[in-house]
Amino acid sequence: MILCAGRNETFDFAKPVGVGLIESAINLTKLVLEEKPAFLFFVGTAGSYGNHQPLELIYSHRATNIELGYLQDQCYTPLENQIEAENIYVSRGTNHPSPIINSSNYITTDLTLAQKMVEKNIELENMEFFSIVSIANQFKIPCSGLFVVTNYCDQNAHRDFMQNHAKAKAFITLHVKKMCIL
Repeated sequence: MILCAGRNETFDFAKPVGVGLIESAINLTKLVLEEKPAFLFFVGTAGSYGNHQPLELIYSHRATNIELGYLQDQCYTPLENQIEAENIYVSRGTNHPSPIINSSNYITTDLTLAQKMVEKNIELENMEFFSIVSIANQFKIPCSGLFVVTNYCDQNAHRDFMQNHAKAKAFITLHVKKMCIL
């Protein structure tokens, strides 16, 4: 099953699950219980903490849920905040690097905090991916994600996201259709 966030990030070949951690967790759980998919493949856009350029294509099966206060030693969590898909969905014989994607209900606009993410080996952010991997692991479903970078996580994040969003969606569509021959 191919998934996407929803709202302004939908694709004719993907089922929308909602924006952010909560919507995506609730809606994906419903989908999994109703449709019992054999795999989950999430497609969407991501912001770069600095190591990846806009319109770069990224595959991953690793996610974190780090809030910015955590980087500033202003909070802690008793929860596991870094996960990896237990069953990875990739084509046979492929070996892609798997950067860590951070998920939060907020978009990072502070370059200093973005650099702290890079120091922790976290390279990108996408609001839903931590939920997707969590649900996949809970139900023992193979999972991975495909992302196109739209922006750097800095003061221009929203402007650059808006400027690159349509191109990124077209790139995702082209790549998935070529991969799956949809």
